[in-house]
Amino acid sequence: MDNQNLRAFLLVAETGSFSGAAEKLHLSQPAVSKRIALLEEQLETPLFDRIGRNISLTEAGLALLPHAKSVQRELAAAERSVRDLSGEVGGQLRLATSHHIGLHRLPPVLSRFSRDYPGVHIDIDFMDSEQAYEQISHGKAELAVVTLAPVAQDHLITLPVWHDPLDIMIAKDHELLKSAARPDLAALSKHPAILPGLGTYTGQIIKRLFDQHGLVLQVALATNYLETIRMMASVGLGWTILPRSMRDSSLTTIDIPGITTERTLGLVRHQSRTVSRAVQAFIDALLAVAD
Repeated sequence: MDNQNLRAFLLVAETGSFSGAAEKLHLSQPAVSKRIALLEEQLETPLFDRIGRNISLTEAGLALLPHAKSVQRELAAAERSVRDLSGEVGGQLRLATSHHIGLHRLPPVLSRFSRDYPGVHIDIDFMDSEQAYEQISHGKAELAVVTLAPVAQDHLITLPVWHDPLDIMIAKDHELLKSAARPDLAALSKHPAILPGLGTYTGQIIKRLFDQHGLVLQVALATNYLETIRMMASVGLGWTILPRSMRDSSLTTIDIPGITTERTLGLVRHQSRTVSRAVQAFIDALLAVAD
């Protein structure tokens, strides 16, 4: 059974689409469809039901899935063993990260790592931190660099890398700043806010702050894209709380005595997953720039 065909099968099952699998494999969609067709021809049974735009595993596909995953794990372990003997750091590293970290924290680390370890191919998936935790939990990524969850999970290992202070930010001409009195949390709670989703790890930090003071947030807009939040706040659609590093000339901060908030950005990996040389090298590269 051809390993490339099995790899295509797994990615179609994971992404739920032939185009998604093609993107990850850096192939055309017809090429991926051909690999699946060859596998189905060899097994003499359909592996996917194709109804309109929806793709789902057949009974045969579900039966094949755990075995295909096992084959991929064994091949990866074999490759690591051979590379360990030669002393070479190489192979593929599947990394999950958030858009914010990918834009503002990882570029210099990735640049140096790629220069030091040209034999490592990094496959980066951008997603919310909460989704990245799920990817790590289910073995779909080897390592995540994300906002760490407020509550630890027993089966996951986390390592803090950066402390990320959060500041209250507001457009310079917002009506809250026109009053002679310094705005406090109670004043903020009476005005619309533009925030990360309150179910996200960052949103939970913000909600807990207002809950502790018995205040209700008026969330006018919630999105997990922090750059979008900054833009919306800069045109006066509401106040917000963002990483300090994101403040620009269009926003000013509101300092409230006794109120400080921050989140922690760091590494997440599964405690039961073998740490390859590539993963360990990347962990070392991140810890070298840690706060």
